[in-house]
Amino acid sequence: MRGNIAQLMQQAQRMQDNLKKAQEELAALEVQGQSGGGMVRVSLTGRMECRAVRIDPSALADAEMLEDLIAAAFNDAVNKANEESQKRMSAATAGLPLPPGMKLPGMF
Repeated sequence: MRGNIAQLMQQAQRMQDNLKKAQEELAALEVQGQSGGGMVRVSLTGRMECRAVRIDPSALADAEMLEDLIAAAFNDAVNKANEESQKRMSAATAGLPLPPGMKLPGMF
């Protein structure tokens, strides 16, 4: 019984270390979303902080279209950041059965 508890504690410590490493990697991660065939590009970090917005000058002629393109590019970047976060956190918690959708403390 004692060996099982010690083994469980070691596994929990490894998982905690893996989670910390994954969170650090995500903080440094930068993803790019785009829309309009690349007319608008938005760069976000893994923490959903916007780093850059690039707009092709040809998109400036129509303000309403440009607003839609910016929103679509931003949403594309958010989806990519979420996918990458989920992949890295799943890898960090490998071996720990968590219910779908459950987030551990400190996850983005």
